[in-house]
Amino acid sequence: MEKIIRIALDGPSGSGKSTIAKKLSSKLNILYLDTGAMYRATAIKALSLGIDTFDEQGVKTFIDDINLEIKYIDGTQHTFLDGEDVSEKIREPHVSMAASNISSLKCVRLKMVEMQRKIAGQMSCVLDGRDIGSYVLPNADFKFYITASVDVRADRRFKELSLKGHKVDFNELKQEIEQRDYNDKNRDFAPLRKAEDAIEIDTSYMTVEQVASKVLSYIEG
Repeated sequence: MEKIIRIALDGPSGSGKSTIAKKLSSKLNILYLDTGAMYRATAIKALSLGIDTFDEQGVKTFIDDINLEIKYIDGTQHTFLDGEDVSEKIREPHVSMAASNISSLKCVRLKMVEMQRKIAGQMSCVLDGRDIGSYVLPNADFKFYITASVDVRADRRFKELSLKGHKVDFNELKQEIEQRDYNDKNRDFAPLRKAEDAIEIDTSYMTVEQVASKVLSYIEG
């Protein structure tokens, strides 16, 4: 693609936006930036230092100098923290809530957004998150709000974790997702919300290919 385009995908946890973002990246041959991985890595940093992920003063002690790198190896995004590839570690169940907590802190969002805008300013890309279209890239060429029911999202997460060998309770998982939704929608700075010019797509009863095709139909006209 000759023209630089930026695609924003927002939505709650488990709605399928990351999966769709990867599909779009592949089909359009543009960069996919997994912004959630950046917040997860930041949460791991806080946990490793014994800092509560809600403690903004504690997090401020390291956030400006955080050694966080996004690298692309064989077409796949890898997240490095202090030189270590933490791409697998950031997907562990306990990191999800910690990431939700720390992402509510203004100092963290400002740092991550600074990094995300820098990357997005250099090439065509698709970004997914909670506030991409509303805050990170308000002038994105295309904006989508990807959502699904809580039960569907919990079921998807349950199956994903079970396949990886993690023992999880469905009801606890559902409660965690509901709590994450509340945290994301009610944080003071750049909360989860649908941008006014975003196209909403409910993926509850759609396959990945159906969602990808629908999103592409808007992009390719």
